[in-house]
Amino acid sequence: MTQLYDLTVPAFRRGFASLSAILKSGEAYAQEHGIAEADMLGTRLIADMAPLTAQIQRASDTAKGAMVRLGGVPTIAMADDETSFAALQQRIAATVAFLDGVPREAIDGKEDAVVTIVTPSRTLDFTGQNYVLGFVLPNFYFHITTAYALLRMRGVPIGKMDYLGR
Repeated sequence: MTQLYDLTVPAFRRGFASLSAILKSGEAYAQEHGIAEADMLGTRLIADMAPLTAQIQRASDTAKGAMVRLGGVPTIAMADDETSFAALQQRIAATVAFLDGVPREAIDGKEDAVVTIVTPSRTLDFTGQNYVLGFVLPNFYFHITTAYALLRMRGVPIGKMDYLGR
């Protein structure tokens, strides 16, 4: 049986490695084409959708939140104030460092643990396994995919293998 740690932490590490690489491509493309960094980082698919910076922030929050909710480990606060590619790379690195500090035993065995998420409009109750498989991983990949799509929309020459990781 696959343990929850194996379903989360390695997937997050791989996702952040791919995200870091596509952000580097986005930064290089912006520099080569004279696109202001703020303009590139503010890219949105539609006006009411969060920009590129928020996609990285939400992927980070999703990974951290999963570890906190499942493992009871203390979180690290991040201000959501990144305004540069360098700051986003630092956030990714800090998130991966946080993940690296989560002990396997804090996550494994929590398949049946109750996980509750309270939002302004509703309360969501999960088992640990359903939380990971039905909420955490889809949400994490949503934000990584959206970041990829925003960069592609701007013309950054990245492809499916960049998203999947090499």
